[in-house]
Amino acid sequence: MGDAYTPGLTVTADTVVHKTRRLPLEGTVLVSVGDKVVADQVVARTDLPGKVHLLNFANKLGVMPDELPSKLLFKEGEAIKKGDKLAASSSFFGLLKSHVESPIDGTLESVSKITGQAILREPPRSVEIKAYVDGTISEIIENEGVIVETRAALIQGIFGLAGEVHAEIVMISEKPGQRLEASMLTPKHSGKIVVGGSDVTLDAMKRALELKVAGVVVGGFAYHDIRDLLGYDIGVAVTGTEEMATTLVVTEGFGAIDMAKATFDLLKSNEGKDASITGATQIRAGVIRPEVVVPSANTETQIDQDGTGLGFVEGAPVRCIRAPYFGQIGTVIALPVELAVMPSETTVRVVEVQLENDETIILPRANVEVIER
Repeated sequence: MGDAYTPGLTVTADTVVHKTRRLPLEGTVLVSVGDKVVADQVVARTDLPGKVHLLNFANKLGVMPDELPSKLLFKEGEAIKKGDKLAASSSFFGLLKSHVESPIDGTLESVSKITGQAILREPPRSVEIKAYVDGTISEIIENEGVIVETRAALIQGIFGLAGEVHAEIVMISEKPGQRLEASMLTPKHSGKIVVGGSDVTLDAMKRALELKVAGVVVGGFAYHDIRDLLGYDIGVAVTGTEEMATTLVVTEGFGAIDMAKATFDLLKSNEGKDASITGATQIRAGVIRPEVVVPSANTETQIDQDGTGLGFVEGAPVRCIRAPYFGQIGTVIALPVELAVMPSETTVRVVEVQLENDETIILPRANVEVIER
């Protein structure tokens, strides 16, 4: 009998988290194995090559490309400033003069004697990678980055926007079903990670951006509001690079969906503690989840011996990840061995789920994911 893989969505008060922090290019790792690090600490650094500018010296000076070496006022590889005369030429006994000015600060990288084209490059841009979470360096990726290990509460979401932030958790909603409204946000929430109950309104998200709230964690958000929030359409396959002052983490799905009680209670138990969150989401191969990580958090709930939770078995809590039950929570009550024919006429392995409203449904196993606790 074949095995069916069901992606898991972790919501746990106590687990070991490993975060890989990798540079886009080879660079310098600034820490060692065993070092204690904090979320905002730089652990690796590199320089990205500057932007290239092309300038045809021969055309601008009105000379042949092979004449350029005698016209250059800077050597290849020399530093240049915006407005510097890089090359000059004169004709008709010096009556007609022309020159080429640099449009940038940077370097005169090369000048071709064949095409007359010059390559100018802006200064390199420094890129730093931070630890993201408080923890310990468990492994060094030579010249590329590190792996940070920490024991923490971990809550994975289903969708998010914007990148990594580290700030204090503040509860706004009093219960999992309470909507986060704009009127609930005040200047005291600036720089904080605020937690709502069900969905967050578009006005509330705009208010959060105005106040520079660090992050918003809620059960749901209306998909059609994303365009109004960002000003452009977005595909949900890959997110996290949006230029937003406030990171959004959606734990349940699109629309007005109550946050799962276990998730809400876990966040509430960690109110006042610093957390690391990211809205980065990747649904296709190499799944990336938006998340909330609270290092050294509440450890009353212990992880299983194998650290994997219940897995895809009877009694496991699951979330529906496709319409018409998208976002609904339930419990696995049966795992039929026989293949079933769906309305689409496809033959698949199914799971029987009892939803929180006591409705029993049968779904393809690929349409649910295990909530690991």
